Amino acid sequence: MAGAKLCIGLTGRMASGKGEAVRILSGHGFRYISLSDIVRSEAAKADSRVTRSQMQDIGNRLRTEGGAGVLGRMIREIVLAAPEARWVIDGIRNPAEVLELKKIDDFYLIGIDCDIPIILARMKKRGRVTDMAAEGELRASLEREWGNGEPEGGQRVGPTLAMADHYVANNGTLAEFKARLEEVLSKIGAGHA
Repeated sequence: MAGAKLCIGLTGRMASGKGEAVRILSGHGFRYISLSDIVRSEAAKADSRVTRSQMQDIGNRLRTEGGAGVLGRMIREIVLAAPEARWVIDGIRNPAEVLELKKIDDFYLIGIDCDIPIILARMKKRGRVTDMAAEGELRASLEREWGNGEPEGGQRVGPTLAMADHYVANNGTLAEFKARLEEVLSKIGAGHA
């Protein structure tokens, strides 16, 4: 097994800024891995083109079959076996995944969130929301991701976000977000490698 690890987990709603946080952390020498990588790998076995809702269903199925923390456990095993010492782990959507990842000695969960109207505006800017029907689908997906109507082993970003060691609101500019995130990284000793 490799030496000591510093792992930062990210949780939050889609389009909240987790991708930008990954870019920032990569600049600090963190290697990226996502729980969604496991779900995508499973989805590719069935069909190369799956919707976000189908991805959510596949993730839920994996959690039902292997326990709510199965994705976190699988990622933890990959991280602990790898030679890299610094990791950013994205796609954490269930409290049981956090509990599995907290078995890594230096694991910190950062919750990133922003207001729904800002998420909708970001998705429109990205061309993912083009009409009212698409906006309705996105709102439904956000509700599901948050945990509304989801089983214990489903996507439950709301309760997962509540477990965060640190929280970064991302309702302003990119510069403001970066400054807030850098402040958190400084607190946990995750500056440049």
